[in-house]
Amino acid sequence: MKILITGVAGFIGSNLAERLLEQNGDPNSQLNTDRFEIVGVDNLSYGVIEQVPEPVVFHKVDIRSKEIFPLFEDVDYVFHLAAKNCVNDCQNDPVETADINVTGTVNVFEAARRAGVKKIIYAESSAMYERSTVFPTPESEIEPQSFYAVSKVAPMYFSDAYKTFSSLRFTALRYFCVYGPRQDYRRTIPPVMSAFIIKLLKKEPPIVYGTGKKMRDFVYVDDVSDFHLLCMRDPRTDGETFNIGSGRNYSVFEIYEMVSDLLGTKIDPVRKPDLLGEAEQTLADITKATQLGWKPKTDIENGLMRMVDYIKAEFEKGNIP
Repeated sequence: MKILITGVAGFIGSNLAERLLEQNGDPNSQLNTDRFEIVGVDNLSYGVIEQVPEPVVFHKVDIRSKEIFPLFEDVDYVFHLAAKNCVNDCQNDPVETADINVTGTVNVFEAARRAGVKKIIYAESSAMYERSTVFPTPESEIEPQSFYAVSKVAPMYFSDAYKTFSSLRFTALRYFCVYGPRQDYRRTIPPVMSAFIIKLLKKEPPIVYGTGKKMRDFVYVDDVSDFHLLCMRDPRTDGETFNIGSGRNYSVFEIYEMVSDLLGTKIDPVRKPDLLGEAEQTLADITKATQLGWKPKTDIENGLMRMVDYIKAEFEKGNIP
């Protein structure tokens, strides 16, 4: 079985590639295949080449380029994860945001259509619920606010059109705050967990934007990978959209306190002005996903501990300056 992953050098993509490769030769694998051949696509503007597992056939290419088309030949499944996804960066450059997240995504859809790919599993975002006041938030609530959120709504309509006018099958995944090893700390505004861990390990004050009271639904990356595999083997996911979260949320300041406790380091955070375009709260209604037998297995304490261990190891290797 041949699988193509866009954004393979990024956080979620590299973890997915690793999980798929672990299935090779595993007699207990729930996927009906002997081996996976994985093709990876990434322009390395956000991703890190060292994160790509060695057996992956890697191509440094932009998803907006027509050069990606030949790479889709004989591919069975596509996981489209490449995106411009830092909300702050997207607010500062809506033109590039639309170019990557809309034009680039349609380019991937078209390459898959021409190649006769069986199915695309692609990333939408919980940001599509930014202005919703319904919590937990079901998949029916579409209330975008930021440029990033709008850029993730547009591909939803393109996928609907492809469903109508081609034989492509789609599953859309609305990730909430995914965390775990390889979380992208290199962004202009890094995710809170990796940012807090790195700052506190350096004995530096972490940054809290606004009051620190914004609530976020955090889901561990291995649980996300579990659902990715389910999308490949379960036809009930065809044509559907799923929230991928934990169904529980925590404030930014609660995460800071958890990280401080794990590291045994108490350094008061620096307060900075709130970031524009972000939701005050995210909380996933995961009823639809759990009805398929999936559920998040990793609680926040264990997930954070794994992140701490990973980042400490990266420091020791000299990979984090």
